[in-house]
Amino acid sequence: MQKDLLGQDIFLIGPPGPLRRSIAMQYLELTKREVEYIALSRDTTETDLKQRREIRAGTAFYIDQCAVRAATEGRILVLEGLEKAERNVLPVLNNLLENREMQLEDGRFLMSSERYDKLLQEHTKTELDAWKIVRVSEDFRVIALGLPVPRYSGNPLDPPLRSRFQARDVYHLPFKQLLLVQGARPGVSGGCLRTPLVCMEGLCFPSHAHDSQGAIEDQEGQGLGYPDSPSVAKAALDSFPMMSVHHIIKRLYPYNVLLGNEGRTAVEDALRRFELEDSENPLLPSRIIKVERIHGSKTLQADVTVQIVPTGARPLNLYSGSDTFIKTSSHKQLLSEMMQSHMVKDMCLIGGKGCGKTVIAKEFADMLGYNIEPVMLYQDMTARDLVQQRYTLPNGDTAWRPSPLVTAALDGKLVILDGIHRVNSGTLAVLQRLIHDRELTLFDGTRLLREDRYQSLKEELQLSDKELQQRSIFPIHSSFRIVALGEPPVIGSSTKQWLGPEFLTLFLFHNVKSLTRNEEIQVIKEMIPNVPNIVVERLLSLTHKLRETNDPTAQSLASSLSTRQLLRICRRLSQYPDESLYHAVSKACLSRFLPNLARSALHKNLMDSGIEINPDDVRKLEEKDYSCEIHNGFLRIGSATMPVYNPSEKMKVPDVLFYENTQHMMVMEDMLKDFLLGEHLLLIGNQGVGKNKIVDRFLHLLNRPREYLQLHRDTTVQSLTLQPSVKDGHITYEDSPLVKAVKLGHILVIDEADKAPTNVTCILKTLVESGEMILSDGRRLVANPANVDGRENVIVIHPDFRMVVLANRPGFPFLGNDFFGTLGDIFSCHAVDNPKPQSELAMLRQYGPDVPEPILQKLVTAFGELRNLADQGVINYPYSTREVVNIVKHLQKFPAEGLANVVRNVFDFDSYNNEMRDTLISTLHKHGIPLGAKPTSIQLAKE
Repeated sequence: MQKDLLGQDIFLIGPPGPLRRSIAMQYLELTKREVEYIALSRDTTETDLKQRREIRAGTAFYIDQCAVRAATEGRILVLEGLEKAERNVLPVLNNLLENREMQLEDGRFLMSSERYDKLLQEHTKTELDAWKIVRVSEDFRVIALGLPVPRYSGNPLDPPLRSRFQARDVYHLPFKQLLLVQGARPGVSGGCLRTPLVCMEGLCFPSHAHDSQGAIEDQEGQGLGYPDSPSVAKAALDSFPMMSVHHIIKRLYPYNVLLGNEGRTAVEDALRRFELEDSENPLLPSRIIKVERIHGSKTLQADVTVQIVPTGARPLNLYSGSDTFIKTSSHKQLLSEMMQSHMVKDMCLIGGKGCGKTVIAKEFADMLGYNIEPVMLYQDMTARDLVQQRYTLPNGDTAWRPSPLVTAALDGKLVILDGIHRVNSGTLAVLQRLIHDRELTLFDGTRLLREDRYQSLKEELQLSDKELQQRSIFPIHSSFRIVALGEPPVIGSSTKQWLGPEFLTLFLFHNVKSLTRNEEIQVIKEMIPNVPNIVVERLLSLTHKLRETNDPTAQSLASSLSTRQLLRICRRLSQYPDESLYHAVSKACLSRFLPNLARSALHKNLMDSGIEINPDDVRKLEEKDYSCEIHNGFLRIGSATMPVYNPSEKMKVPDVLFYENTQHMMVMEDMLKDFLLGEHLLLIGNQGVGKNKIVDRFLHLLNRPREYLQLHRDTTVQSLTLQPSVKDGHITYEDSPLVKAVKLGHILVIDEADKAPTNVTCILKTLVESGEMILSDGRRLVANPANVDGRENVIVIHPDFRMVVLANRPGFPFLGNDFFGTLGDIFSCHAVDNPKPQSELAMLRQYGPDVPEPILQKLVTAFGELRNLADQGVINYPYSTREVVNIVKHLQKFPAEGLANVVRNVFDFDSYNNEMRDTLISTLHKHGIPLGAKPTSIQLAKE
């Protein structure tokens, strides 16, 4: 108030959390001031602060944004998150803060009230208007809210900007005062709150100007952040007086996931010191007994035999336990704990990939009758993608389209933010106010209010819903909730430590542990009843052996064998029981391209678990007939058959020159079996081994049309789904190959998948996993036709739609991203290799019928040896079939040319790398190819 009377601008600095904002808003409520609020993020530009251009009826004009509106109307401008804004954006405001002056883009000039009033004495108002001078109200003030940088991550304050503010440190209340506050609320005795409050303060409040040193200090000596002030704990204890305090602290501050071993012991010691460790049998909910709707209550609520929680808008009798969700004891307990959190706050599930986070969130939504809105987050997502996007109307006007998150808030859905660990923390800042206060200001000035505040506003102003909507004020549905899903932060990594202090204030955290062995057996057997028992036993003993070791190589193997991948292996083996388990596991781990160390570790673990290669099986495989034929409308490859497709667009069926060989037919038989199981495929291999040829031949045999999509470094999420083009001055969006394939049931071939940034390709996960995906123009793809019921802008995914993804293997000399590491377990993976010497020879004969046989044999053996050297890591470049084929084509056309001259077309790339060159020359000489022969390299035989 003092600063307000002095006419100075205020900066409230302090730890993360909603406290600073609520104090500022409280003050403005008491003084009855109007407010312009903006949450700054890394995407904020000066147009968001000053003026933004819009087009109406073909004319461009400027619309004032928050800073200009606040200055001219005499409101208070609240800037939240100054440390998020990119540097050199906020200096736009410097002159407005200091002299209350600003030059606007549309030619107007804002002038301080004193100067304006002086001018008014000499000139008339019409003159000043003609000069485009606008008066800044004397009531205009700025309140900035920011975190202290350094200590928290962000951009430091610009000195000229800092000098214009008066700072005040807003720190959490000391716990004694909190006890007084809490004492005023019935339901929880001061005694039972006293210990956790003291503990939280001792444990987590890092050193402060006047506090003792905090207990947990991470490596750089900064506090790792602490849970939100214990008001949330209070709310939870209000609802469940019998709940253990240790448990609440775990949810506010998931130290198991967040800290390394030292940090964990520090926390546990502190809990022991305050006698807060759980007794032997803590009172945790173990399962949900029944869920029933409460009748007669205004808001939608249900009585769960844990307690009353808000529910979604669907009738609850739909919930009968879904068929695909297997209730294991740990998941039952997790679901009932989620019910408890659901009463208090939004939550975040943390667990490794493929451990069932999405499935649990869906089951939770089904239990409470929620409709789900999946939102896939990716790394370069901007604040606009999250909240509101710009688009142009058919007549060329600019308009704003609310994002799925905003429509879900209005309709009271459960939003699943999938991949919260990927998104930039500065972008999430936009959602802080939505999560803490259930309020949101959109880019076009629309305001969303919490339902009770909306109602009181309506009564106070005596306005109807329609009138409020004309003023762009909407209520957020009381049932709206957010569930965020993320992978555990990598402890000690600078980039992957996404669970920062600011993030901790947003959610209650639940750790989704991977299933225990018995639970995993239960899940597999209930989902796939006819899988042989011995397979499940061996597979799980292997998986848990890998998961429980501390050896990093074994752990990286274990991540390839997630629950999702195990189910895929078992599905395959229940359908084709005579296949070898050894083969299935090495395919899932992509053992062909593992480093030597990891490969031998996998082999050893497989042997220990009793999964071995049976020599009889190997012989059978070699003798097996891999021919393919089409008979009575059925295609047979090896032992798999599938009906041939009858497409409407015949010209999209690929047709390619293909010489059959055993190696490639084996891959195709494998692919056919996966197609029959409804899998999407991922083919990984070195360059030039025939991945594209195999796929094209395969689709040609099946007579399936394909859509082809090639990815590259600049592929964005937008370009994957839509291709903009301009017709008659209007922007129209054409469907990308992905959308066409989904609509028409074609096969989508995605080539060079490892070249695109992994944050872009990860949107394929929602499409494969949940069968839902939102396009950038607001339409959505839905797998289940039952979900369409009258919603517009919905495209049903055709049941025949499949994806075949091609990528090079991870690791040097390939320069791509690790596509397999991020998304490998969503697809069924196939490693494609060069053909075996015999098949390669047969193939070369067809390419070069007139080339002498000895020359072909020389080439095959020489290249075979070079590939072995590449596998051992002696040379970098894996020489492939493509190179040999090119040599043979040349010899077929120009038979007179010497072999040594022709192979230079392949090996001249290496002619400047001496070591490599020597290796090549000696290898080729050994096989009788005289590359680079000099007189000195003649070695005379002894007599």
